[in-house]
Amino acid sequence: MRHLRRRAALVAPGSDEHKARKALTGSADEVILDLEDAVTAAHKSTARTLVAELAGEFGDTRPVSIRVNGPATEWFAADLRACAALGATLTSVVIPKVESRAALTDADSALTAAGAPALPLQALIETPAGIGAIDEIVTGPRLTTVVIGYADLGATLGRARTATPDQWLFVQDRVLHAARAAGIQAVDGPFLGIADDAVFRAALRWVADLGFDGKWVIHPAQIATTQHYFTPTPEQADQARRVLSTLAEAAARGAGAVQLDGQMLDEAVAVAARRTLSMAGARDEH
Repeated sequence: MRHLRRRAALVAPGSDEHKARKALTGSADEVILDLEDAVTAAHKSTARTLVAELAGEFGDTRPVSIRVNGPATEWFAADLRACAALGATLTSVVIPKVESRAALTDADSALTAAGAPALPLQALIETPAGIGAIDEIVTGPRLTTVVIGYADLGATLGRARTATPDQWLFVQDRVLHAARAAGIQAVDGPFLGIADDAVFRAALRWVADLGFDGKWVIHPAQIATTQHYFTPTPEQADQARRVLSTLAEAAARGAGAVQLDGQMLDEAVAVAARRTLSMAGARDEH
């Protein structure tokens, strides 16, 4: 499966047309229009209408997803119907506070009933119950991506907002391992600050080195740096092409072992090379 590049996914409030339009005309790999945390209860209906209009306007030219309200809320069903009406214009639906596979099954059934049998889902994992059930969640229908939600998870755990990236390693590894086992993307949740500063960049490097596919951001100023950390250099991409080319030539000769630049090549090296090219972008069709 070829996944959408989600190096930098920008979250924009669904109730603020100015901020949403600015996000949609910017450089993020994906824009997530938010109907949940960014919208008060009194404005849920008007925000839903606005988000549907914006997704319809921009969805044919750039990746646009919608974060709906949670499965336990009164707005969930109406949000899903609005998403279904957008059809292929919408990139995906983000389901918040997913704590079981059943939440995705319910969303799948609702979308199918509303006439959208193929609209992909993303699952936002932001509770201890969600972390505990991550191995079953990643097998849910339509699921392409899991995202860690630090704000709600940290509040429930009682973890300080100043916790360093390494203090989240257990959560990050649990989500990443489960995603890779299921063949889907793992995206790190938003940094809780809006500046592109040294602390933010340290957090970026940490999750990029761990192996995540990208990160949510909450301010346009963070987009370029985030994309940089999740994009292989031209030299890395060229090396990946050399690896795959060398392996292909060896397979054509029937060679059982092959090396490149003093390194033995095998399927594990090939997997890493294909991932590098995938993250390098659509120009690399390997």
